[in-house]
Amino acid sequence: MSTPQPITITIVASRNFIDWLQSQQISLSFTTYQSSRLMFLGVNNEGGISGFERVFDRAMGLYSTCERIYLSSRYQIWQLDNVLESGQLYQGYDRLYIPRIAYTTGDIDIHDLVIDTSANSSKIIFISSTLNCIATVSDRHSCLPLWKPSFISSLTNEDRCHLNGLALVDGKPRYVTACSRSDVVDGWRDRRDNGGCVIDITTNEIIATGLSMPHSPRWYQGKLWVLNSGTGYFGYIDQKQGIFQPVTFCPGFLRGLAFIDNYAIVGLSKPRGGDKTFSGLTLETNLTGKDAEPRCGLMVIDLQKGEITDWVRLEGEVTELYDIQILPNVKHPYALGFYTDEISRIITLDPNSPLLRKKDVITSSQNDTQSILDQIYEQSS
Repeated sequence: MSTPQPITITIVASRNFIDWLQSQQISLSFTTYQSSRLMFLGVNNEGGISGFERVFDRAMGLYSTCERIYLSSRYQIWQLDNVLESGQLYQGYDRLYIPRIAYTTGDIDIHDLVIDTSANSSKIIFISSTLNCIATVSDRHSCLPLWKPSFISSLTNEDRCHLNGLALVDGKPRYVTACSRSDVVDGWRDRRDNGGCVIDITTNEIIATGLSMPHSPRWYQGKLWVLNSGTGYFGYIDQKQGIFQPVTFCPGFLRGLAFIDNYAIVGLSKPRGGDKTFSGLTLETNLTGKDAEPRCGLMVIDLQKGEITDWVRLEGEVTELYDIQILPNVKHPYALGFYTDEISRIITLDPNSPLLRKKDVITSSQNDTQSILDQIYEQSS
C-alpha cells in the first residue's frame, strides 16, 4: 500500500465561527469524497480553529457520537473508538479515536450510514447505492440486504435509482432519498433535474417527488429536512402536500447535514469538472442568478430565521464533502490512521481488567513495550 501524498488545504472561516463552536461545545467531523479524508474541525489550545485529517479511501457515510465514529470507505466500514477517559489529554487533544473494528463489504458504494438504536441495540444500517437497497453488516458476507424500493424489480449490482440518503426517526430508519424511480442500470442520470423522491420505508410510500438529486434526509424538531442538492436549496418536506419547501440557498452542490440546538450545518461541494452528472442542473442557473461561484465548505443556518450565520470554506485540493456529524462535548479531536507507525506504538488497556488498580491511560513512546506497560498500569500484588 503506497503512502498517500499530503494535500494542500486552506481553511477560511467566518469571524464568529470559532465562538459558535465554543458556545455549542462541539466539534465537527466530516468526510471528503474525492480526497478520501476523514476531517475534524475544532478549537485548539490557543483558541484558534483546529483542522485535522486522516486518510480513508473514498470516505463517505459517517455516524458519530462523542465516543465512537462509524465510517464507510471504498470497501469497508470502520468503527473508531475514543480511548481517552474524561479529563485525559493526548498531546493536547481531548479525544483520541482509534480504528478498532472493520467490516469488509466489497465495493457496494455505501452512502449514508446510521446506527439503529430503536430496540436497545446498535445495529449498523446503511445505503448501498449499487444494490439499490438498505442493508446491514454480515459476519460472513458482504452485507445483509433489508429493504429495497418497490419500484426496483430485483436485487442486483446495478445503480438504478441512486438510493443515497437515510433518516432515523426515534432511532429507527424511516425515510430514504433517491435520485429517481428508475429500474434500469444508470437510469437515474436521465432524471437528475426533477426525478428525485423521498420514500417512507415503513409503508413503501413515495411521500415527495420532483426533487433534484436529493441527499441527506434528517428528522429534526418534528420535520423531515432534505438537501435538494441539484438546486442548492436546504429545506424540508411538506408531507401534507408532498413537496419540498426551500428555506435557504447555499452556493454549492449540497451533501451532508447535521443539527444542533436551532442550527443546521450543511455541507457544500464544487461540481466535478467535466462530469455530466453535475451539468445542466438548476443549481447552475441559481448560481448565475446570484452571481456566485460554487464552493466547498460548510454553512451554519439559523433554523428560525433561515439565515446563514457562519461558514467555513475549504480551499485547495478538497473539493467535495459527503457527510457531516457533530461531536458533542468535544473541543479538540484527533484520530489515528494507517500510514504512520503511531498506530502500532499506542497501547491502551481496558480499565475493567482485574489486574489494574487504576484506569488505563494512553501513551505514545519511543521506549520498549515493557516501559510503556510500566507507565500505564500497576500489577495487582
